[in-house]
Amino acid sequence: MKAGFQCKPAVSHSWGQYSPFFTVPSEIPNDIPNGCEVTFAQVLSRHGARDPTLSKSLAYASLFERIHGNVTDYGRQYRFIKDYKYTLGADQLTVFGQQQLVNSGINFYRRYEKLARNVSPFVRTAGQQRVVDSAVNWTQGFHHARLADKKAKFPDAYPYEAVILPEVDGFNNTLSPMTCTAFKEGPDTGSEAQAIWVDTFVPPIAERVNKNLVGANLSNHDIIHLMDICPFETVVNRDGHLSRFCDLFDEDEWHSFDYYQTLGKWYGYTNGSPLGPTQGVGFVNELIARLTGQPVIDTTSTNSTLDESRKSFPLDSVLYADFSHDNDMSGMFGALGLYNATEPLSNTTRASPRQSQGYAASWAVPFAARMYVEKMQCEDSGEEEFVRVLVNDRVIPLQNCDVDALGRCTLSKYVESLSFARQGGHWDQCYE
Repeated sequence: MKAGFQCKPAVSHSWGQYSPFFTVPSEIPNDIPNGCEVTFAQVLSRHGARDPTLSKSLAYASLFERIHGNVTDYGRQYRFIKDYKYTLGADQLTVFGQQQLVNSGINFYRRYEKLARNVSPFVRTAGQQRVVDSAVNWTQGFHHARLADKKAKFPDAYPYEAVILPEVDGFNNTLSPMTCTAFKEGPDTGSEAQAIWVDTFVPPIAERVNKNLVGANLSNHDIIHLMDICPFETVVNRDGHLSRFCDLFDEDEWHSFDYYQTLGKWYGYTNGSPLGPTQGVGFVNELIARLTGQPVIDTTSTNSTLDESRKSFPLDSVLYADFSHDNDMSGMFGALGLYNATEPLSNTTRASPRQSQGYAASWAVPFAARMYVEKMQCEDSGEEEFVRVLVNDRVIPLQNCDVDALGRCTLSKYVESLSFARQGGHWDQCYE
């Protein structure tokens, strides 16, 4: 299952952050270059596929109550809705989502087995239960792969003890920052951008659906909720069968739905948000510390008590695994500058992921998304190591650091290029 969830790719790869992980096309080969040996690997992972959040689940249940109470005639393709019972839960990982992370741990081990067979990963996770559970599932996969490796060094230190960063107000948490007041209480720029796009692409869909659900009078917002049911019902199905709701919309409409979700992430949490990338600064400064083996230098979202302890923040490990959420990872990607080549996204004209230089919610932060940061020593490159970043198996060419044809920069130039994070981003604006 290396490539992840591949059923009807044109559909399941167009669900924004609700898409199950899949291998994203990469213009640069993503295997380890010949003559190079990986000396350090960090994964940053989103949790696996889940039920809707509680607020969304309540909204979906209410939607079907209204449909059942108001519709007087169901179109042929829509007749199944008449007897449909909404049964989705809230917030918890699905069985499929648990397996995604097991598979992710296996894949990480196999990619970096020369390192992984000799050491255990240092594991850290944001504190929400589905994220903690995902971290545990990932370690199960990693450990399973290690047991199957006849060259592995034993005994393994499994189960690996994870550092859990609580997701509560006032606690400095680089994996899920919650202490930037201006960001938390500021305008919802992501939803504002989405609203304009909804008014552009949804009306023809709403007209068709309302003709087939006579009396429903669904709004544009209702249509988005109806589309949401497709991915959520699919990822809760243990056999991966597509929900019947998926067939109510065509491929082009799913691309527009994907772009709707992309606008929400871009303008709500990453480059298009005034303070979005700043939320990821603390994580990036911790990454710099891990890459260089030097103490963390940061005054934003880092927890100095934890980062100054070698037990809770070691600097001598070569394998790190962090677990978080899609919105938080979006901020980290912004602080890393991974999508700085992407022009500001239009909220009236759709751009494909390729047209937006590889950025889309489905390509960046699907369920079980993963970023790999690799450090490698290569023949004929002198003593300095290279750094490379992959997001969902796509090599992201680094910027402002004399990147080579393989998307890499030398460690020193890469660290130098992360000046936004090293200077604290716009953290000073968090409390204005």
